[in-house]
Amino acid sequence: MKKLIVILLCTISLQFSCTGQNNIEEQIKSAVLAAPAAVRDGAHVYGFNEKGEMITLREGTNNFVVRADDPTKEGFEVVSYPKDVEPFMARGRELRAEGKNRGEVLQMREEEMMNGSLQKPNYGSTLAIYYGENAKYNPETNELEGGQFRYVIYTPLATAESTGLPISPNGKGHPWVMFPGLYRAHIMVTPAEGN
Repeated sequence: MKKLIVILLCTISLQFSCTGQNNIEEQIKSAVLAAPAAVRDGAHVYGFNEKGEMITLREGTNNFVVRADDPTKEGFEVVSYPKDVEPFMARGRELRAEGKNRGEVLQMREEEMMNGSLQKPNYGSTLAIYYGENAKYNPETNELEGGQFRYVIYTPLATAESTGLPISPNGKGHPWVMFPGLYRAHIMVTPAEGN
């Protein structure tokens, strides 16, 4: 039984190392797909090492940050955002590393933005998420097969009244305000159903 477990673990380890997740070049190439084409070459790139830890793969020379797909999570997801969003993101990573759950992370960041100890994203800063539950990155074509975009436009303290948008999705791919009236308020733009 022990031999079977060792063989199984070795097989899983080999499969993981062959997926391209540990290949820095492929992580960079796939991560920048979330960013506008004009800024990809200079974006700061976060990725993951063999232990699954998030690390800097490439220092940036412009205002954009991208993150490679997390190999420990289901599906495929790469993200892009301007540098003013990084303190918000970094604080979330820090709190999750401390074992905080999603609700605690949201609450703590909200309180810290309210008291001024955490920089909030600028109004209109946009997080682009290029993702797909069954999407696959093809290193030969440098494309995400089966991927689609979702956007988060940060609008601290925005409400339905201030934006003219609903506060819940209508299922047709229209924008809506999530967390209205809070510092973490943002406009969500998701693909239409079936896209």
